[in-house]
Amino acid sequence: MRLHLVQHGLAAPEAEDPDRPLTEQGVADVTQVAQYAVGQLGVGVNRIIHSGKTRARQTAAIWDRALHCGVVEADGLAPNDDPMIWVERVATETSDLMLVGHLPHLGRLASLLLAGVSESGEVRFRPGALVQLETTDAGWELTLLLPPARA
Repeated sequence: MRLHLVQHGLAAPEAEDPDRPLTEQGVADVTQVAQYAVGQLGVGVNRIIHSGKTRARQTAAIWDRALHCGVVEADGLAPNDDPMIWVERVATETSDLMLVGHLPHLGRLASLLLAGVSESGEVRFRPGALVQLETTDAGWELTLLLPPARA
């Protein structure tokens, strides 16, 4: 099973817009990563799940345009939610899945899966980046890290 973790794209500052939608750069970054990942690397998932926050919902929608697999909102993906919620949920998954969320949650989730501790800093996320983890007999492995390419 492959777990794809996506940090939402670059969002407007809270002072500018409390809803924090994606900026034009954020939309461009996520679109570029999604198109490359799907078109060049063959990334695919059965479901995209997001936190419900505007920036995550918009990021998930961009990925869905590339993957055509459907998007749903779920709890436990907010910035400060307990990552153990999703450690337990992905343990029962058998099909490839994408979670679209926020820091520090995604970083803590990846660290828990890879190193067994939530604060190890195993993976450094960037807005719009894709991190792919895969289960093996030995546990989880980092198999892809794809940040946006900026000129």
